[in-house]
Amino acid sequence: MHRRFLPIMMLLASPAAAESFDRPIPQAQSATAEFWYALACIALVGSMIAVQRLVSRR
Repeated sequence: MHRRFLPIMMLLASPAAAESFDRPIPQAQSATAEFWYALACIALVGSMIAVQRLVSRR
C-alpha cells in the first residue's frame, strides 16, 4: 500500500518543487546596541583589573 504513494512523495520532495533559499541580510547595529556593548566592554576590563589587584595582594 505504501509503494503506491512513493512516486507522489518523490515528486513532492523533488528539488524542482522546493523553494529557493534566500539568505538573510544582516541588519546594521543600532546606536543603543553599540552603547551597551561599549559599556559591557568597559565593565569587563574594569572587573579584570579589580581581580588582578585582588590576586596580586595575596
